[in-house]
Amino acid sequence: MAGRNAELKYLEQMYKQNGNQLLVLYGRKENGGRELVRAFCKDKKHFYYYAPEVSPQAQKQRMKREVEACYRVTVSEDSYDTFFKRVKSGDGSKLVLVIDEFHHILKKDTQFLESILKLKGKKLYPGPVLVLLCSSSIYWVEQELPQVFGNGAKKIDGIQKIQEMRFLDLVRGFPNYSVQESVEAYGVIGGVPEYMEQWEDQKDIRYNICTHILSESGFLHGKAEEIIRTQLRELSVYHTILEALASGKHKLNDIFQATGFSRAKISVYLKNLMEFDVVEKVYSFETGGWQNAQKGLYQIKDTFINFWFKFVYPYLSDLHQMEPEEFYNAHIGEGLRAYLKRYFVNVCMEYLELQEMVGKLPLKIHKMGTWIGKKGHIDIIVQNSVRENIICLCNWMEPELTFEMCQELFQSMEQAKITANYYYLFTAGSFGGKLQKLVAGDPRILLVDMGRM
Repeated sequence: MAGRNAELKYLEQMYKQNGNQLLVLYGRKENGGRELVRAFCKDKKHFYYYAPEVSPQAQKQRMKREVEACYRVTVSEDSYDTFFKRVKSGDGSKLVLVIDEFHHILKKDTQFLESILKLKGKKLYPGPVLVLLCSSSIYWVEQELPQVFGNGAKKIDGIQKIQEMRFLDLVRGFPNYSVQESVEAYGVIGGVPEYMEQWEDQKDIRYNICTHILSESGFLHGKAEEIIRTQLRELSVYHTILEALASGKHKLNDIFQATGFSRAKISVYLKNLMEFDVVEKVYSFETGGWQNAQKGLYQIKDTFINFWFKFVYPYLSDLHQMEPEEFYNAHIGEGLRAYLKRYFVNVCMEYLELQEMVGKLPLKIHKMGTWIGKKGHIDIIVQNSVRENIICLCNWMEPELTFEMCQELFQSMEQAKITANYYYLFTAGSFGGKLQKLVAGDPRILLVDMGRM
């Protein structure tokens, strides 16, 4: 499965271990967890069961029917113990037992957990078995599973979150795009496999936005609100807060002034959005200039939700009245480039991580982040365990990265009270002639244009 080699390798390693294993895989369904499991199971003896939201009795009846149909047996008792005794590989090889959306069972029937732990403990099935419990409910797995499992959590051999794909995977998936076009797509849809599969890299960013997002028949039309709706209630509150965040209101007090909701209420709803991976709290990189840094900032984490609430949701009346191309020209085209700066910085961070992996970074990354000052900004700070630093400037907006921009960076470094051992200067355009002359021959400074990335 393209882009999931690390996850497949992990599953294969667990499969090859002796004895029985119990793994939990979770993540948003758009991130391709189900396709990952399908690819892993294709050459293995396995039993797959999808658990819908039904009553405990109906759940057992469904699993009973599917066990009987798969193994051509008659199951006499409606119990998970009995079901797991009847599944088999048939040839002594390790069986893979997949229970998809398992939280739908576990929320209502504790006997399921007891049977799973018996199965892991070799009390139901004689042969080796790898149990994969899969869920698309991020909140439930991260917040409730430990309490539900109790001491049984010690029996879990691994918990793997299926994240979005990296920028590099998107580049590989869009062979017809330049690096710049890939950054543009990445800033709109992120690394979500489901979105990437339907995005057309033979067409430019404008075409894809108009066709797949703004058009009523587009596969992403209304998707952002659908994601919120399937996870949370009181949509009017969440939509209002998300629109405020997307408009640049990142502090609790700014959101309060924009929405009129109490600070206590906003805090609760932000917490809920963070639990569902929609919003994140942003922490400025810790430096000696902590008193000059901004604190308590929030932003929309989900890339497509951020795009929708930035460019589309505030203008829904126009969306329903205008043609997609007209809407794009009125509300998206002019502001898109500035919006993409954040995602270009993310791409530069990934580049630095890849450089470290191949041994081309001058120091080992201990931590990396952005310094957000009350006055000034440092796009990327990379620090090793002895506090040596790489300071990075990422120019996405301007045709040239100039020496004057570097002087602004130096001022921000003074505010942050941080020094640099090395500088990485990234640009989506070119480098100014004066800058190139000044840094020529200085091994501490590396110029990286987007073509090299």
